[in-house]
Amino acid sequence: MSASIKDFAGLKSLQKDLKSREETRKAAEEKRIQEEKTAQLEADLFRRSIGVVAPLTPSNKLNVSTTKPLPIARQHLADEQAALRESLSDEFTIETLLETDGALSYARNGIGQDVVRKLRRGHWVIQSQLDLHGLRTDEAREALGEFLREAIKRGLRCVRVIHGKGLGSINKEPVLKNKVRNWLVQKDEVLAFCQAKAADGGAGALVVLLRAS
Repeated sequence: MSASIKDFAGLKSLQKDLKSREETRKAAEEKRIQEEKTAQLEADLFRRSIGVVAPLTPSNKLNVSTTKPLPIARQHLADEQAALRESLSDEFTIETLLETDGALSYARNGIGQDVVRKLRRGHWVIQSQLDLHGLRTDEAREALGEFLREAIKRGLRCVRVIHGKGLGSINKEPVLKNKVRNWLVQKDEVLAFCQAKAADGGAGALVVLLRAS
């Protein structure tokens, strides 16, 4: 009798479990059917709202693919711009920029004349010099540019450029004297310059004040 009761209870439990599973399946099926109906209704509503759709007439225009320009090397442009900044022109003239004193001194905009006076009196110690004697114009221009770049790199503030008095040139004219002045004014690192004192070369040299690196 006890075994029968246990079997009956087990059967009841199994029937209850099967019923629960069936109810879950039916609920899922009803949900799926409802979702399909909703999707169908939305699709019908969309088709009714847009009406009859006609295919587009094929265009006779020719699609021309534009050739993309070749990429420009940014570093190459930067190098060219740097070269332009470093280049020195012989066409540049500074007569109107120079003081009308015997030393023909020069100070960049924003640099007071007291700086020129100090430079003329030897306030700054000359830390390096460049001698352009015997060089042709092109050689002198290149040498001056390189000298200034190196001086800035080394943190020098005051240098001397010896251009000579032209005593050994044709017609005894100081060819480099004016050119050197013109070149110096074109360099941003040059703040001021003046004719050197007699002991430092006089009319054959310039003392140049450079910006701090």
